[in-house]
Amino acid sequence: MPKTWTAFTRLSDRDAAEALGEAMEELDPAPTGVGVFEIEDGSGQWEIGGYFVEEPDDIGLALLQAAYATKPFVVSEVPDTDWVDKVRRELTPVEAGRFFVYGSHDADKVPLGAEPLLIEAAMAFGTGHHGTTLGCLQALDRLISDGTSCRNVADIGCGTAVLAMAAARIWPETVIASDIDAVAVEVAEANVRANGLTGKVLCVEAAGFGNPALEQRAPFDLIFANILKQPLIDLAPDAAARLIPGGYMILSGILTRQADEVVEVYARFGINLVTRQEIGDWVTLTLSKTG
Repeated sequence: MPKTWTAFTRLSDRDAAEALGEAMEELDPAPTGVGVFEIEDGSGQWEIGGYFVEEPDDIGLALLQAAYATKPFVVSEVPDTDWVDKVRRELTPVEAGRFFVYGSHDADKVPLGAEPLLIEAAMAFGTGHHGTTLGCLQALDRLISDGTSCRNVADIGCGTAVLAMAAARIWPETVIASDIDAVAVEVAEANVRANGLTGKVLCVEAAGFGNPALEQRAPFDLIFANILKQPLIDLAPDAAARLIPGGYMILSGILTRQADEVVEVYARFGINLVTRQEIGDWVTLTLSKTG
């Protein structure tokens, strides 16, 4: 496998971070990709990173550091690793109530009577191992155990579509899953096929509810949104307009210190906290819209 390198630094100003990201693209050797991300820890810092198939030029990075007054770039060589094989060996099945998330290498371990959800190692983001996905699956399991029945379900920011598929295992109506990333939508569709749920889960590309298929199906009686704090806050008014009275939202991607703010924002739109679950540093919120 070819060697790769990463080079990362941080800035506290978004405009400067985006400008630095653009400047990194002009390096020689050029990075194969550049990312600029807000760090979701409340620090206000932005991380700027590049990925290289040739070792990045130290002088070029030093000049960018001086020009943009950043911290020194941290340059690392990425180990030559067969990531799919590594994940396959380390990715053990996850049980979340009645749901059992597994890779095909563990197909013989599916318990009798469990609701199986197959996620292959090559598509391992959103498998249930992360506290956010696990929390959402457990929250769904609690709703089902409490006798909740949902006819119209949306999974916003679906990733692998594991949450949408879990709902589709329980209720007969088609679930709609959306993601802003076209690659994630392709992964979701592949997972839907692998789980024999073609026609039961519709996958679309959308930012929030911005797709005609989502608009046509609204209002929903259950909405999943396992994304990040700020996108969840931005989603609140649109979600409130598309959730039936008495309907539920299951939200995650929220750090423990961010949860109160998210609860407060949704309460302004009549969507109030039912349960809060913490797994490690992450929180899953189950909320319900007042009648």
